[in-house]
Amino acid sequence: MNSNENIAVSIVVPVFNEEESVATLCQKLHDATSKLGRTYEIILVDDGSRDSTWERLCAQARKIPHLRLIRFRRNFGQTAAMSAGFDAARGEVIITLDADLQNDPADFPLLLERMDAGCDVVSGWRKNRQDTFINRRLPSIMANWLISKITGVRLHDYGCTLKAYRREVMQGVRLYGEMHRFIPALASWVGGRIEEVVVNHHARQFGTTKYGIGRTFRVILDLFTVKFLLHYSTRPIQIFGRVGLYFFAAALLMLGWVGVDRLFLTHAAADSFLLKRPFWIITPLMFIGFALQFISMGLLAEVQVRTYHESQHKPIYVIRETAASPA
Repeated sequence: MNSNENIAVSIVVPVFNEEESVATLCQKLHDATSKLGRTYEIILVDDGSRDSTWERLCAQARKIPHLRLIRFRRNFGQTAAMSAGFDAARGEVIITLDADLQNDPADFPLLLERMDAGCDVVSGWRKNRQDTFINRRLPSIMANWLISKITGVRLHDYGCTLKAYRREVMQGVRLYGEMHRFIPALASWVGGRIEEVVVNHHARQFGTTKYGIGRTFRVILDLFTVKFLLHYSTRPIQIFGRVGLYFFAAALLMLGWVGVDRLFLTHAAADSFLLKRPFWIITPLMFIGFALQFISMGLLAEVQVRTYHESQHKPIYVIRETAASPA
């Protein structure tokens, strides 16, 4: 494919230790995209796989047109893999999906239909999700509710990788940590129009999930960052100053109560519950104070990390090699 050719759709797929599914995945992607009636490219990012995934991807690139392959030197994580795909993509619309065959490429027309109607981000909703309830669906339900509540962008399924993004919206989004799932919320910050469509979801055919529930805690921590970036990134004094005022007001109330207790109540100050049991005041103050301090330092560190990476153009991934289908 000519690098100067205008491309309508870029398909980005992060891949990690998926040697069993690679052949079927590439064939399904080719079958779905070749029917779109649009120019396209398929970008598969090997996130440092330790099995034969890369070799099998290269074999597919020799048979299937419009495949572009990127291989990381090590496992950098799904967010980094998607970021590399976004950086390499040339399409006006970028569609992402998982490599485990649970997302269905046949749903591409549904996403593109909403994009053609003027949407900037179209998110898939796995309404009939084919995963176990206790360790997959239940945590997802709670996480989706929490993310929607905190960000103000209400979606049923933030965790669904099958999404479509308009290129100009993505150009202003930088991804770190586990931030790829928050792209709809980040897109809303630049005024993006976001919609959700019901998509198919299939049971996993091979192996187990490679990006598992163990990252849930990292996602929760990143949620603090998203909230901060969406509402306070240009006016941090509004959040930190407000918290400081709350603490100041609480301290005045406590001081006033202790003063009243000491001067006007009938029992001796030494017998006062507050003065006799000071740890009932000190303990919650230390807990709340230290907790907020650490969260605040984490938010400030996040901003500093972004400044460090973006001002010096430091990548969050390192590419080992690339490959592509013959022209």
